Amino acid sequence: MSFLLFVRYTSSWEISFCSSSQATRLLSSPPSAGASSWLTYAVTMCELEDQPKDLIKVTYEKLSTDEVAESVKSPTCGAVSVFIGTTRNHFEGKKVVRLEYEAYIPMAEAEIKKICRGIRNRWPAIQHISIHHRLGLVNVTEASVIIAISGPHRNESLEAVKYCIDTLKATVPIWKKEIYDNEEYIWKENKECQWVKNN
Repeated sequence: MSFLLFVRYTSSWEISFCSSSQATRLLSSPPSAGASSWLTYAVTMCELEDQPKDLIKVTYEKLSTDEVAESVKSPTCGAVSVFIGTTRNHFEGKKVVRLEYEAYIPMAEAEIKKICRGIRNRWPAIQHISIHHRLGLVNVTEASVIIAISGPHRNESLEAVKYCIDTLKATVPIWKKEIYDNEEYIWKENKECQWVKNN
């Protein structure tokens, strides 16, 4: 979607934004009598779509690394840093066949939004943040979480990604069940999980 920038000259300069459909209506209605003192310029402003954004998704669908990485690309950034957390096939000598995640989605999303705010406070130059976490069954090698962060330089984006996954593990209430090849299973928390320690 493109947006249009309107600059009207009266006694002072005024800048306002509207959608292309609103612009069409404005341009189709010429100024009324006495309004000839201002001039309207319509300029396509694709850059307006590149305002910093936080993209959060907690879903039962399979995650796409390409989708997450593409969502944070920006012409103002020279770095896109990505973390992918996948299901491994073993734990302490046991063969893992899949994981299962559960969460109360509104609560999980609220905590992830706090993480985004924390990132922006620590690294103001960060442009876009995308955090996708999967729920339900996640087989071996499949992604359970994908994080992508873009910034002007690699140091900020790399540090922000590490902060993001560490904080997510510690603060977001998502439960994980580890299922073994003999169909035994165990519900697990992360060692750094603060929301469990505080209960």
